[in-house]
Amino acid sequence: MNTPLWIWVSFILSILMMLALDLGLFHRKKQMIQWKEGLIWSGIWITLSLLFNSLLYFWQGHDAALSFTTCYLIEKSLSIDNIFVFLMIFSHFKVPPAYQHQILFWGILGALIMRGIFIHIGITLIDKFNWMPYLLGGFLIFTGIRMLFQKKKIINAKKNIFLKIFSYFVPIHLGFKNGHFFIQKNGHWKATSLFIALIFLETTDLIFAMDSIPAVIAVTHDSFIVYTSNVFAVLGLRSLYFVLSAFIEKIFYLKFALASILVFVGFKMTLTHILKISPGISLTIIFSILTISALASLKKYRYSILPIQ
Repeated sequence: MNTPLWIWVSFILSILMMLALDLGLFHRKKQMIQWKEGLIWSGIWITLSLLFNSLLYFWQGHDAALSFTTCYLIEKSLSIDNIFVFLMIFSHFKVPPAYQHQILFWGILGALIMRGIFIHIGITLIDKFNWMPYLLGGFLIFTGIRMLFQKKKIINAKKNIFLKIFSYFVPIHLGFKNGHFFIQKNGHWKATSLFIALIFLETTDLIFAMDSIPAVIAVTHDSFIVYTSNVFAVLGLRSLYFVLSAFIEKIFYLKFALASILVFVGFKMTLTHILKISPGISLTIIFSILTISALASLKKYRYSILPIQ
């Protein structure tokens, strides 16, 4: 469905307004975000996504709303894996908790722009080349299988190509200087460790988007549904970080759930010309995978804290 330009503009302006309120009013002071506050904001973003999905239901119908929910669940679940990397980035650069919200805010703002570009390119390629779904589907299956055997990620600043290019043009000052991204020292501008951490955050999301964008395109080729579901999932990721950062290691079977979702949507995309899987069935399968993973993780965690007799 071709979405009118004024709807695109209205949606983007609404998101920018909410982000401005978030940073400019509610989180104006640089302070540590507690997990309870993060939980409240997670609830707010989830509620907003549900309200938007209701509008989508009355505007485009049942299938569009189901597609949005499925894309949202896929993106949300795959984004949880980002939190592991966020924790490592903040630990590696020793980012004080009071500045973490600021980095996540600007990182997510950049992610919304990059993902919009990725989505446009992905859907254009699929519409233009009939063989593209097979290529992307195979890539998702490969990524899902690789995820099962992937070792723990390690942050290495020396190997980041974007940082190498950036440091060639802009000197780096190791420090945070009251949360500033740049400082002027001896008449020259230098980037602080805070901005370097932001570069890592952006490049990490760029890598993760290469998995998640094809996964949601496998559900629908409607660019408006794909992008809006991505936006709501990514916007809620910032507050979800402060909720899950203390408990992320207890989600034992997260990797298996994410790998299963990627393999499923990969087969769905590969078989798109042979077998049509409805949005309702896709949503049921993905929700079931996440539920089983959560229940199994909870059961293992409960057994792991039982005292030895």
